[in-house]
Order: sequence, then C-alpha cells, then structure tokens
Amino acid sequence: MKIKEIIVVEGKDDTTAIKRSVNADTIETNGSAVNQSTIESVRRALETRGVIIFTDPDYPGEKIRKTIAAAVPGCKHAFLTKEAAIAKNGRGLGVEHASPEAIREALKDAQIMHENISEEITQEDLLTAGLIGGDGAKERRILLGEFLKIGYTNGKQLHKRLMMFQISKQEFAEALGAVCQEEHNE
Repeated sequence: MKIKEIIVVEGKDDTTAIKRSVNADTIETNGSAVNQSTIESVRRALETRGVIIFTDPDYPGEKIRKTIAAAVPGCKHAFLTKEAAIAKNGRGLGVEHASPEAIREALKDAQIMHENISEEITQEDLLTAGLIGGDGAKERRILLGEFLKIGYTNGKQLHKRLMMFQISKQEFAEALGAVCQEEHNE
C-alpha cells in the first residue's frame, strides 16, 4: 500500500512501524516540543503531497496533533485506538506498537478537520445520548470514536471534533446505534 501524503509521526520507532506497514515517507516531530523547522517541513509537505498527522493516542500525541493542526491547517488526521497502540508486553503506548493491519486501517480512514465549523450536533445531543456526564459516558465515547474513526476524546473535545470532521446527524445516529448495540451485547 503506497501512501501519497507524508505522514507526521513522533519518532524513529513510529517511522519504522509505518515503513513496516505501508510504503510512505514520514516527518518526525521528535517529541511534543514541535519546533519551527518541523512546522515548515509540514507546511512544505502539505503544499506538495499532502500530510497525515498520525500521533500516539495519549496526551503528548494529542498536544503534537493540536500544535501542528493549528500551525498548518488542512492536514488529514489518522487515529489509533488505545487498544491497538498498546505494546504486547503491556508497557508502552504508541504507533510503534500497533500492528501493520491497524496502521493501514487508521491511514485508510484519515480525514481532514475543517476550520469553518457548523454545529450539527449540539452539546445537548451529546448529553441526551449519554456521551457526557453520567455512568458509562467515557466508554460510550471510546466506542463512538472507534466507529467514527475520530479517536478518543473527553466530552468537550468530542463536540469540537464532531464539528471539525463535519460528522452529520445521520452518521452520528448510525454510530450511536452501533454503540448502543455493542453495549447491549455485553
């Protein structure tokens, strides 16, 4: 599988995992203190080939994602679930620990976050759906993030991410239905 876009990852081990999974080029941020040189490289890559931001599903990874997205709008975003990113020995979390299949799936589902945001799904909708506040809300958000391929978020981030990825009410309702079905099966 050849990826046209350049993939932004956190470090060398992530690059190794990407190259083991797909034929692609990477830019490494080398940690969460993203410097101006890295931002310029990402900007250049976006203009020429496109960019997919693919960071670890943890706080530092999310910080890197937000920093780059704010400085270079128009990048695609790929997400791994925490389960897919856990090391086999249980010590460590990151892209470097994901299977080639999980990496290919995440890259295939990469999406663009949009800046001109319209609110189709409200905070009230999230509250009514049991996605913020109350028992099981976190677990529902985890499942919803997996079904919509937008990653895990807290309640406030979920609302913003639904808008940024322009998730329609229908997509939201279908994913919510799948979440409810999954809960019912447990």
